[in-house]
Amino acid sequence: MKILVTGAAGFVGKNLTAALESLRDGKDKTRPALSIGEIYPYDIDTDPALLDEYCKKADFVFHLAGVNRPKDASEFMAGNYGFTSTLLDTLRCHGNTCPVMISSSIQATCLGRYDGEYGRSKKAGEELLFAYGRETGARVLVYRFPNLFGKWCRPNYNSAVATFCNAFANDLPYTVNDPSVELELLYIDDLVTEMLDALEGKEHRCDFDGTTTVLVPDGKYCAAPVTHRVTLGEIVRLLEAFRAQPTTLTVPEIAHGSFAKKLYSTYLSYLPKEKVSFPLKMNVDARGSFTELLRTEKCGQVSVNISKPGITKGQHWHHTKWEFFIVVSGKGLIQMRKIGTEEVLNFEVSGEKIEALHMLPGYTHNIINLSDTEDLVTVMWANEPFDPAHPDTFFEVVE
Repeated sequence: MKILVTGAAGFVGKNLTAALESLRDGKDKTRPALSIGEIYPYDIDTDPALLDEYCKKADFVFHLAGVNRPKDASEFMAGNYGFTSTLLDTLRCHGNTCPVMISSSIQATCLGRYDGEYGRSKKAGEELLFAYGRETGARVLVYRFPNLFGKWCRPNYNSAVATFCNAFANDLPYTVNDPSVELELLYIDDLVTEMLDALEGKEHRCDFDGTTTVLVPDGKYCAAPVTHRVTLGEIVRLLEAFRAQPTTLTVPEIAHGSFAKKLYSTYLSYLPKEKVSFPLKMNVDARGSFTELLRTEKCGQVSVNISKPGITKGQHWHHTKWEFFIVVSGKGLIQMRKIGTEEVLNFEVSGEKIEALHMLPGYTHNIINLSDTEDLVTVMWANEPFDPAHPDTFFEVVE
């Protein structure tokens, strides 16, 4: 399948093209039904003569090109209607009735605050494509995008999320006039998933109740089925927690498919080089070191313990706290004894055979480096972050 992508250098275009290339090159094997051949990227800097060649060969057109912030409002119609007309005329000239997808905007409803030149130009482009579909019989797919966000989105342009993520990542000033304002947000990976669904003929159809998307099987328009409605205040609250993570070591709850997970990935994509790495506090003594790596809001904390040759660490027990000890380098012995008993449980551990051991509540335990020359490195997970006010840790030797 040969695919033309207009606006290929833009936010959506770059992400879609990267996904298509991964499928074409066999790096992404999640869509075995798709056979991607040539990809024709077309943008404002592309030789216009290539449009004729691409329109002649294309089996599918993703029309993502458009004008968002021109110097003069008259450029909206030229960019969002005029180039669409040129594209369709070129396809028509070659008798190419392949499917055409167009990226429109919720502003094309022209309702309320959306009644402006930009929305009217997008609406005109939509109607042009619908007419083209009726005339030629080509399958047409009109997507009215809400606010988009994700990696590679240009800040201070047309995405509030990109602007905020860039500001927090780079310690720049930002302004929120009304934290209660709610946005409908579409994550770029969810959008690309829908674009690939469309390529397979599995697009999601919809109609509109005012500015509200209503998914229906035979809808006139198309839509990505997963969006998020979030207030500006919630976005800022999450970004404040993300920015503080190198200091607190706390990773906020980022459930699968949640807005928070997608926002965190977006935020990280704006980090400058000097923030990509950050120091951790190593608690060092003659026995080795202990370093907390990260903690979570609901699922405990992860640390790394380094024991020097011949050293024994631990010799304590917990009422409720429990842990996993995972030796990743060196050779050691982990011992446990139930409080009030004499039987000692011995477990030889090694980085050559990585396994996880439960540190059982009510059992005093230790870890011994059996080597005379090598450090013993152990990754430790505890079911709760350490609380100095309630440590739940009591000294008692194992034997």
